[in-house]
Amino acid sequence: MKHVLFVCSQNRLRSPTAEQVFSSLDTIEVASAGLNQDAEVPLGNELVEWADVIFVMESAHRSKLRQKFKAQLKDKRVVCLDIPDDYDYMDAELIRLLEAKVPRHLP
Repeated sequence: MKHVLFVCSQNRLRSPTAEQVFSSLDTIEVASAGLNQDAEVPLGNELVEWADVIFVMESAHRSKLRQKFKAQLKDKRVVCLDIPDDYDYMDAELIRLLEAKVPRHLP
């Protein structure tokens, strides 16, 4: 089973929505975290090592991820979804974007 991690800044809106949307798939296990220190679930080494694929919401997240976890990212696939911080948790438009962008990168 593949482990899929969704990452944004605060882990309050975008990444938890993505986790919720894709949690019902039988082929993957999902988790979410935030890159900021005050995130609901701050991203740490354990989650990065657990993940097979990491989805970030913005290119700035990819840069910060590579800066903080360079050694752990050697064999990881990091996909930038280019979804700005313009949506509420479980916003219908956010869900539509996630459903359009994520599945092509899943097993």
